[in-house]
Amino acid sequence: MIIYDLCCENDHRFEGWFRSADDFAAQLERRFVCCPQCDSHQVRRIPSAVAIGGTLAPVSGAPTTGQSGTAMMPAGKQVMALYRQLIKAVVESCEDVGPAFVEEARRMHYNEVPERPIRGEASEEECEALRDEGIEVIRLPSVKDEGLN
Repeated sequence: MIIYDLCCENDHRFEGWFRSADDFAAQLERRFVCCPQCDSHQVRRIPSAVAIGGTLAPVSGAPTTGQSGTAMMPAGKQVMALYRQLIKAVVESCEDVGPAFVEEARRMHYNEVPERPIRGEASEEECEALRDEGIEVIRLPSVKDEGLN
C-alpha cells in the first residue's frame, strides 16, 4: 500500500491510498481520483513530509530507505537520540550566561555588547517580552532519560 500526498487545482490537500504507483497512475488517468472538498479531478502529487529526498549526507541514527539522499522520519528512541544530539550541539556552541540571559540578550540586541550565541535561564513571560521587543529566542526543554514513550 502506498500513501500519496495529493493536491487539487484549488490547492486542497489530501492523501490517497493506492496498491502501487501504477495503480495511482491508472486511477488518475481514468479520473477516479478527485478532491474530497471540491470534486476536482485535476490532482497532482506533492512532496510528502514523511520522506524528503536530497543530496545531504544522512543524519546519524536516522533510518534510510536504501535510496541515496532519502531518509524516512525516525521514530521513538531515534527521535529522542536526534533531539539530544541537537540539544548537545546547541549547548556546546553557546556561552552559558545563566540568570543574566534576558539582560544579555537585550544588550546584544541594542548593540551594547558584541553579538554571540548565548544560553541561560528565562521564564516564559521573559521570553515573550523579548519576542515583543523583536529579540528572537528559543526555549529548549530539558529531556529526561525516563519516560521516552
